[in-house]
Amino acid sequence: MEITPELIRHLEHLARLELSPEEEAHMAGDLKNIFDFFEKLGELDTEGLSELARPVELSNVLREDEPGAVLSQEEALSVAIEAKDGFFVVPRMIE
Repeated sequence: MEITPELIRHLEHLARLELSPEEEAHMAGDLKNIFDFFEKLGELDTEGLSELARPVELSNVLREDEPGAVLSQEEALSVAIEAKDGFFVVPRMIE
């Protein structure tokens, strides 16, 4: 991948950065090194290699989704500061 000044300026815009010309040149060099490293990794023959061991065993720790007790509409609205026609009334957020 070619690192162009346009690409650097685009990345600056996306990251909301303002870099000096020296910082842009430094960033271009850093990005080139990173992309070169990933290209080297892509050249490695990984056919037949098993996945690396993980320091922490991955497992699903979520509980089953089971229905529980629910509030009636009247119970929920009983704590409302203001309610109208069965709904909570809140301050307008968007003008």
